Amino acid sequence: MTTNRADWLRLFVRRLLLAAALGLCALRADAAAPVVVIPLSGAIGPASADFVVRSLARAADERAQLVVLRIDTPGGLDLSMRSIIQAMLASPVPVAAFIAPSGARAASAGTYIVYASHIAAMAPGTNLGAATPIQLGMGGGDRPASDASSSAESRKAMQDAAAYIRGLAQLRGRNEQWAERAVREAVALSANEALAQKVIDLTATDIPDLLAKVDGRHVRTAHGERVLATRTAPVVAVEPDWRSRFLAAITNPSVALILMMIGMYGLFFEFANPGFVLPGVAGAICLLVGLFALQLLPISYVGLGLILLGTGCLVAEMFLPTFGALGIGGIVAFAIGALMLIDTDVPGFGIPIGVVLALAAITALFVFAVSGVALKARRRPVVSGAEAMLGSIGVMLDDGGASGWARVHGERWRVQATGARSLPGAGARVRIVARDGLTLTVEPLEDQRQQAA
Repeated sequence: MTTNRADWLRLFVRRLLLAAALGLCALRADAAAPVVVIPLSGAIGPASADFVVRSLARAADERAQLVVLRIDTPGGLDLSMRSIIQAMLASPVPVAAFIAPSGARAASAGTYIVYASHIAAMAPGTNLGAATPIQLGMGGGDRPASDASSSAESRKAMQDAAAYIRGLAQLRGRNEQWAERAVREAVALSANEALAQKVIDLTATDIPDLLAKVDGRHVRTAHGERVLATRTAPVVAVEPDWRSRFLAAITNPSVALILMMIGMYGLFFEFANPGFVLPGVAGAICLLVGLFALQLLPISYVGLGLILLGTGCLVAEMFLPTFGALGIGGIVAFAIGALMLIDTDVPGFGIPIGVVLALAAITALFVFAVSGVALKARRRPVVSGAEAMLGSIGVMLDDGGASGWARVHGERWRVQATGARSLPGAGARVRIVARDGLTLTVEPLEDQRQQAA
């Protein structure tokens, strides 16, 4: 009995030591887990949303213990903002939104992202707020809605935005009243004011200061509670890869518009001159990339329709003798459509007037240059076909008579004289004045010279 009790005690001690060792290994593994820093700067759009979502998934795969989302944004598109927030809420890795460096801001969509984060922090000299929706609708376009009673659409957008940020505030235990004021009244706060009103959790001067202050903090994620050990954790900075940079480039509205124009003109050249291949291939690629970028952006289909109408009129001007009427109308339609194309007032997503005017001017010069060349070509004498024979000089091959043979352009032709005249003798030069099938009507070249004299 005593022996069994001693064996049981030794077994218990061994299991206890094994559990302690495993726990120590786990703590060391957690302590060694990296902290991933993801920059979110500039206007929030499809490219930045794709970058942040993929970076959060990568941080989870690498078993990071914390993601620091370093924010400096004037706002952005609603759909892009919501995709980032959904990825944050579902992430097994805690996310700390850090508005930095000094002078940065998290306005509009950036405020929602800060409220959705597990930890919210700001650097001195930064601000957040002004989250009034401009239009939280299809495509995320933003249109001024400061007067909530102006239309049913603006009221619905305001109510939806207020409920959305209020829900995020309740989820994270942050100031609900101020969050709703940021939406309805477009108010903003500095770092110290945000900390005093419990909008954020802490202030920090930089990333190392932030990691030191959140060390040991308990954070609850969608996959359970995590304890941070960030004071000495390695920091991994993630930078946008080629895919993110490519998306950022083509989703610039000005670039998308230029790509679409290059694509349409490339296809026009290919159809007008079959066999060139390069204009058709380059045009098709540019057009598809431009249309792909536009479907990611909040576009106005009326504006897109005007651009297509204007382009059609400009192409028609090259073939129809309208004396510039179609060309001028096409330029006006293109310019108006380009100004209307992007259905948003979010900073960074408009098309500058200078770009529109430059494209319209280049298109006008191109169209009228091509039209001028075509007009000159019409005035030139015909150099091929049946009409090219008229006025040509030939040499008689036999002696006179009502009809005979002559050599014209190195070929033998049956010829006949005009009226009741007879043909000149062999070797005489004649001019073709008419053609009937394979028979040419000619007159002696000497007669014309005498008439001219």
